[in-house]
Amino acid sequence: RASRGLRKGMIVTNSNCSTSGLVVPLKALQDRFGPISRVMVTTMQAISGAGYPGVASLDILDNVVPLVPGEEPKMEVEVRKILGGVAPDASVCAPLDNMRVSATCNRVPVVDGHTECVNLEFAGEPPSIDAIKQCLREYRCEVQELGCFSAPAHVIDVAEEEDRPQPRLDRNVGAGMTVTVGRIRPCSVFHVKFTLLVHNTILGAAGASILNAEYAAKKGYIL
Repeated sequence: RASRGLRKGMIVTNSNCSTSGLVVPLKALQDRFGPISRVMVTTMQAISGAGYPGVASLDILDNVVPLVPGEEPKMEVEVRKILGGVAPDASVCAPLDNMRVSATCNRVPVVDGHTECVNLEFAGEPPSIDAIKQCLREYRCEVQELGCFSAPAHVIDVAEEEDRPQPRLDRNVGAGMTVTVGRIRPCSVFHVKFTLLVHNTILGAAGASILNAEYAAKKGYIL
């Protein structure tokens, strides 16, 4: 507030819709196993993420558009910022300086639900695949502990089916507030790779805004 000349209130911004899904499993893994050094992510983003009137039908039907303008640099910055901390005077974010993120973003003919293929490398000794699955299943965050109404029962749903997650089948898990992670397996270049699904217009947008407000109220930031 002091840095912006505000006497009351605050400005809270959501992350990019693809970032909102990616940072959830990364946060769980970082908290349990320590720093992550490299992340490579390829997104397949739903057309609803383009807003209204959105992508022209003749551009997206029977097609994949290998560009979502401005999305890749945004993800690469936001992931490091969200998983980092704040400056000592709490005036600005302090992004992680020991993590590198590379993003490739595509628009696909799906209505809702962003699918992301993730490869990551830990800074230290990598955990086993079973340990990673257990970590993701057990992960809880502060909004759950505070009892925020919009917080899902499970932040992360681990799909064991070999062909999941899929947008039509998994985007509404946890009323759209849960990130579904599947195909967790070793990577021959990095340490581990997996596929995640996030509902881009709920957790990635409106739902996160509501949850931010609920969190602020629970913490006493707004009265």
